[in-house]
Parts: sequence; structure tokens; C-alpha cells
Amino acid sequence: MARYQSYDGTPLAYRTLGPAVDHPAAPTLVCLAGGPGRDAAYLEDLGGLDRELPLVLPDLRGTGESVAATDPAGYSFPRLAEDVEALREHLGLERFALLGHSAGAVVAQAYAARHPGRLSHLVLVTPGTRLQDRPTTDAQEIFHSRPGEPWYPEAVAALERLADAHELAEIKRLLTRVAPGTYGHWGERQRAHAAAEVSQLHPVPRAAFWQGVDEAVRRGVTDALGALAAPVLVVTGDRDGASGVAAGAVVAGQFPNGHHMTLAGCGHYPWVDEPEDFRRTVTGFLLAGRPGAA
Repeated sequence: MARYQSYDGTPLAYRTLGPAVDHPAAPTLVCLAGGPGRDAAYLEDLGGLDRELPLVLPDLRGTGESVAATDPAGYSFPRLAEDVEALREHLGLERFALLGHSAGAVVAQAYAARHPGRLSHLVLVTPGTRLQDRPTTDAQEIFHSRPGEPWYPEAVAALERLADAHELAEIKRLLTRVAPGTYGHWGERQRAHAAAEVSQLHPVPRAAFWQGVDEAVRRGVTDALGALAAPVLVVTGDRDGASGVAAGAVVAGQFPNGHHMTLAGCGHYPWVDEPEDFRRTVTGFLLAGRPGAA
């Protein structure tokens, strides 16, 4: 685990995987965790992306090995985007590729809006549409399309209670029960990945992620994305009972060079469900210009 100082002097942590960050044949890929407020450890190596790409995985402020913010406003996604800019400066990168998963895709979009010239590529994995303020409903349909699976009755009951839960301990317990509906399959690999979430979520970073974000801030981000020159890939999973597939089309549609690809048999964590398909899709986009072409 390495460290850098952010814009306000706060020491933040990151780890690197794969080739050196200045590798001449592949763009450095900075990978942002979601949650919000979840340790980056759950991203693992993103299905083996480190075989061909230099990966940088920061623990966002208040998660993992990074210290807590002195002001909760430091956890808001526009401020987290400035932590990413400080990381770029620390790494000495003129341009780089940026990947954001779930809530991390919001931070990635905020970064793209503020620092568009720094990005060679943008990859958004299973994003939602709260930033765009365009709700989609197919995630619920996907979740409820699997009533024959043994986990389904308990998961449905937990999902109904989750909307009214406020205590983090209760939220974590319910998320564990809901988890099967957010993966493409519910095998040993998925169970182990889901079980880690309980210890990886942090309450204040999670609660403050949208703090201070009003309509003007949100529109400022989304309006700026319409001029982003970098190519954008939005990846969704056809079994994602958390974000769904329609959200990917909404998010991709705001970019002039946006592409949306849905992976079969994948849920909210496609590198867990179908790692080779995910790896091939992302490396194909970053190295060959076409998803899945590597």
C-alpha cells in the first residue's frame, strides 16, 4: 500500500497491480470503488485486468487504509474527484484511463466533468442514474425474475425492509440477504465476495457522499459531460438486480462518444460472475478501441 497527499494535505492510500504505471504499451487505469464508502479491496484485480494493464486502486477518503475526513463534506463525490486529481499529480500522469464501479462511477463522471483533458478513456461499470436524475425500474424486474432460486424469499423480504433502514448495522445485515439478487450466479465465489461487504462499508463516507450536492451541482456535472472528447464505455450486466441495464443506456447516452455493452450472466459485479468476459471487454476497449477485441 502506497500513500499520497491530497489537495488539503490529507494522506490517502492506494495500491498498484500489474505493469508499471508508466508502461508505454497500455494506459494506466485508475479504478474507483463504489458503495458508496466501501474499501477498494472488493474490486480485487477486476477479473485479471492487471495481466495487461497497470492498475491503480485508491482507497477513497475514509475507507480502507485512507484516513477519515476532518469535514464530512470531504466525502461528497465532487470532493472525492479532487482526491483523484491529486493522485494523478502524485503519479506524474499527463493522461490516464479512469474506471468507476457503481457509486464510484459518479466520482468518475465528476472527475471527467472537471478534468476532461486528463482522460484517455472512461469506463463506467454498472452505474446508477441518480446523478442524471432519470430513474429506471428494470433492476426491480431483474431482481424479481428469479423466484425459483432458493435465496429469493428471504432476499425479497430483506429488500422491502432496506428502504426504511437507517442504522448501518441493520443496513449491512439486509444487504447480505439481498446480495444474491445482485450477482449473476450465487455460487461459492459470489458468496465469499458478498460476505466481505459487511466489514468494508463505512457509515460516514456512505452517508455524506451526496452531501451539499444540489440541482446546480448535479447539472453542472452532467452538462459538462456532453463535451467530453474521451471515448466512454458503460458496462452493465443482464442479471444486475441492483442497477439494472437501462441505466447503462441513460449514462452512455449523455456522452458524444459513449458506448454501452451488456454482459450475459453478469450482475452488479461482472468481474466476479464472468471475469474473462469482463476482462476481454475492458481490455478490448482500452487497447484495441473495441469492447471485447483484445
